[in-house]
Amino acid sequence: MCNKFDTKAIREGYQSTNEQEHSEAIFMTSSFKFDSAEQAAAIFSKEEPGNIYARFTNPTVAAFEKKLATLEGAQTCLATSSGMAAIFATIMALVKPNEHIVASRNMFGTSIVLLNTIIKKFNIAVTYVDLSDLSQWKNAVKDNTKLFLLETPSNPLGEVVDITMLSKISKPNDILLSVDNAILSPALQTPISLGADIVIHSATKYIDGQGRCLAGAVLSNKEIIEQISNFARTTGPSLSAFNAWIVLKGLDTLNLRMKAHCDNAFKVATWLEAQPQIKKVYYLGLRSHTHHQLAKTQQLGFGGIVSFEVKGGKIAAFKLINATEIFSITANLGDTKSTITHPATTTHGRLTDKERLSVNITDGLIRLSIGLEDIDDLIADIKI
Repeated sequence: MCNKFDTKAIREGYQSTNEQEHSEAIFMTSSFKFDSAEQAAAIFSKEEPGNIYARFTNPTVAAFEKKLATLEGAQTCLATSSGMAAIFATIMALVKPNEHIVASRNMFGTSIVLLNTIIKKFNIAVTYVDLSDLSQWKNAVKDNTKLFLLETPSNPLGEVVDITMLSKISKPNDILLSVDNAILSPALQTPISLGADIVIHSATKYIDGQGRCLAGAVLSNKEIIEQISNFARTTGPSLSAFNAWIVLKGLDTLNLRMKAHCDNAFKVATWLEAQPQIKKVYYLGLRSHTHHQLAKTQQLGFGGIVSFEVKGGKIAAFKLINATEIFSITANLGDTKSTITHPATTTHGRLTDKERLSVNITDGLIRLSIGLEDIDDLIADIKI
């Protein structure tokens, strides 16, 4: 039986076919055959297990779902085409018109845009609160509140909420607590073990780890995932077999990569903190971070995201970004390759000025996703 994380990450979730292949196979087919009309009827009605159509059943996708569920400590998992598809499917399946969501205002910019535009069309109300302020979460609860939606740590500043304490607010009120765990992955944090009901991933990030494809996932108990799966089966935000195969293989090396990301990020953050041109460094591994002690209690590491504010605002930030030669100027994160971006004009560019300032996304803020290159080369590349 697999007990340790690395063994589970490599060995769980896949059954070899009759060909006895050693590595996971890709089932690149749109549909699956049945031995008879009777068997087709039985599988369609769920009286008998089996594959039907790749929009909602595929062995490669199922292997990824099983492995990720094992690593997250969840009963089951639904894979989706992207992290945003996972968030959207979760909300649409679990929240009805005239119901209410409490969400962290410290989330990824596109998540905020989703809530403010598309979700709003369905007459679902949203109240925003500061991620770490438990009193705001408690005070925002209404009789029709159905979902707490957040990411911890947040992107890009690394704010953290006490998941266990937040679950003590949600559970007595029959509110589902959903945590986006993409920034840390199950190698560094397992929100379900801390009291969350739902975990959401952009597997595009650290789970793939190579910047190769889009993928997402929702994890929870069987009852909740059944509701989300029913929505996804009908609307089609499914993960392709090829992308599932990529992220499935990414899980093999997840723990090793996350340790290396953490080591490099800490060294970069420590160096940045000593530079006179830097106003402030945001990295949970630094004692100067407001949430450092809390992060230590519920995380196994501090992740690979380092953000910092330069003196001189947008002009200085753009100058630093444009001078880099190793860092890739891109808004993605979680790669083995280090990336650099200006959140105010990229990841959070669709927010209003007021919304950005409310979460401290200033014109001088730069976000680094620290990869696995040589640490001396990375530091030399961002010297001002």
